[in-house]
Amino acid sequence: MGEYEERRDKKARVQSMLKALLDDPILSDVPKNPTLYDVDTLIGLELGSAMRISIIKLDATSFDVTVMNSATVKDLKLAIKKKVNDMEQSNMGHRQISWRGVWAKCCLSYNNHKLLNDDDALQNFGVRNNSQVHFVPYVMTKESRSHSTRRKHRFFHGLNKLS
Repeated sequence: MGEYEERRDKKARVQSMLKALLDDPILSDVPKNPTLYDVDTLIGLELGSAMRISIIKLDATSFDVTVMNSATVKDLKLAIKKKVNDMEQSNMGHRQISWRGVWAKCCLSYNNHKLLNDDDALQNFGVRNNSQVHFVPYVMTKESRSHSTRRKHRFFHGLNKLS
C-alpha cells in the first residue's frame, strides 16, 4: 500500500509543478492541455521554423494560431479548428461546431486572395510570421461545386440496385 501512496503523491507533485509552470506569464501561449504537436510548434516559433498568424473573424475580433512555416491551407484550418474548440471548451463547455458548414459558407483570405485549395502551401500566398488571415463569406459557384468520391460512389451504387 505504501508504494501506491508514494506514486500518487509523486503524480500530485508533478501535476502541481506543471500547473504552476503553465500559469507562468512567460508560458501564456502554451495551451492548458498541450499536445506534442503544440509544444513542437511553439519551439519552432522560437527557432524561426514556425509562424504565428492572426485570424480575423467576420465580427472583426481575432485570435492567434501557430503553424509550421511549411504549413498548408489544411494545416491552418486544423489549427483554427483546434483553437476555436479549445476556446469554446474553456468558455462555455463543449459546443459542437459544424466545421463543414463553416467552410461551406466562409473561406480564408490573405491579401484578397482566397485560400481555397487545402493542399496549397501558405508561403505560396506570401503568408509569413505575424500575418493576418481573414474569414470572408464565400459562395461556391455551380462549376466548382463537386461531390466527394464517397457520395458519388453511394449515388452510383444505389443506381445499380435499381436495375
